[in-house]
Amino acid sequence: MAELLKNLYNKNFYLMLAKHLNGCLGNSYDQEFDEQEFMSLIFCDNFEKLELKERMSHTKAVMHHFMPTDFSQAADVLVKLIARLTKAGISEGSVEYMFLPEYLETYGINHFQKSIEVMEQVTQFTSGEFAVRPFLIKYPKQMLAQMILWSQHEHPMVRRLASEGSRPRLPWAMALPQYKQNPVDILPILHQLINDPSEIVRRSVANNLNDIAKDNAQVVIGFVKKYLGTSEPLDKTLKHASRTLLKQACPQAMALFGYDSTDIELTEFEVITEIVNVGAHAQFSFALKNNSTSNKKIRLEYGLYFLKKNGQLSKKVFKISERTLAANEVHKVLRKQSFKAISTRVYYPGKHQVSIILNGKEFKAKDFELVV
Repeated sequence: MAELLKNLYNKNFYLMLAKHLNGCLGNSYDQEFDEQEFMSLIFCDNFEKLELKERMSHTKAVMHHFMPTDFSQAADVLVKLIARLTKAGISEGSVEYMFLPEYLETYGINHFQKSIEVMEQVTQFTSGEFAVRPFLIKYPKQMLAQMILWSQHEHPMVRRLASEGSRPRLPWAMALPQYKQNPVDILPILHQLINDPSEIVRRSVANNLNDIAKDNAQVVIGFVKKYLGTSEPLDKTLKHASRTLLKQACPQAMALFGYDSTDIELTEFEVITEIVNVGAHAQFSFALKNNSTSNKKIRLEYGLYFLKKNGQLSKKVFKISERTLAANEVHKVLRKQSFKAISTRVYYPGKHQVSIILNGKEFKAKDFELVV
């Protein structure tokens, strides 16, 4: 069994952190650092029950107990701490150090200028996309201007912060309602970074655009039109940015990426296992034929209509593949759908359905029975 991420916060980690904090604080700033007290406060009575983000916040709060009361001095300690950790060989991007940007989010929110100066350095060590969002809420114009500047920074993680931190729907983070409603102000960031030399930055741009597509599809359609066909890597980024639109079979998105179901015939669609036991697999098969005289790009998905407790059917779309179908080619597909028990879904016995979706066009579903 894989080790739980929350266990990154363990005794060895905190002993190492205490050593480096002591080196940063010592007798400076009129602030004494007691390693024994630090460890005692960290390993409180309910520490073992804390999950990853709770341990992260707990670490931040305990560290704050020993930090200078003057925020400017505390911010300088964060910079010194990162320098010590880097010198000690701690790698950039270590998730367990995300309590450092959270420190700025919590205790620096009323100190805009100093916080963003330190954030620029912190995010080069551990990502700060969660921490910048309260600043975008409290200082929308100032913070947006700063993030546009960050989009031109020499370090890729600072550029990524500009894109990732401004995502309207960043998972596990507070939403940015102003950009869900109207994302026009963050588009200069995305235009600046869409063709960035760093893949991690380009992927962040794609994720930001995909967030935007959920509320403002036409904004993303227009963005894609502007750049599509420039280069193969850029087309790949734009397609990733359009994944929600493609899954929703948005006609404009399907057309932009060349998915046309004209002259493609679906045949031999059958459900092989008409009765399926919970814990087993449903099997179905079908064939496609390209009746045209030219190659066709195809995007294959299937819709699974799960029976809900109230007797209604709920559709979930699963991707099969994408490929090119040559002129007059016949392509046969055999697919399985697992009904093994999982924690995120309850299976109810009764009639279920499966359909085939070709380039966004859904064909008539077929029934099968799920039994206990």
